[in-house]
Amino acid sequence: MGLHDLGRIDEVIHGRMRLGIMVYLADAETADFTELKTVLEATQGNLSVHLKKLEEAGYVSIAKSFKDNKPLTQASITPAGRKAFAAYLEALGGLIGGKG
Repeated sequence: MGLHDLGRIDEVIHGRMRLGIMVYLADAETADFTELKTVLEATQGNLSVHLKKLEEAGYVSIAKSFKDNKPLTQASITPAGRKAFAAYLEALGGLIGGKG
């Protein structure tokens, strides 16, 4: 373990906003757009961009529907996202605790 773990850091997850999304969804499984926006203190545009990047990587799935005649967007972590997040945490742990 050590610096070689740096190469294992998933850059799709590593950004502050995307990491926040993954941490939240790893616990909540699914969250609606407004909930994520509030928790992460993100603008609508910023959150949209980062969710799209995670969706393109296959880490998050986005479902659009209607609730009480209002649009509802929900994000869910995918099995691939859960696996990638676990690998990310393991690589980060290797960087941090790699001594000894």
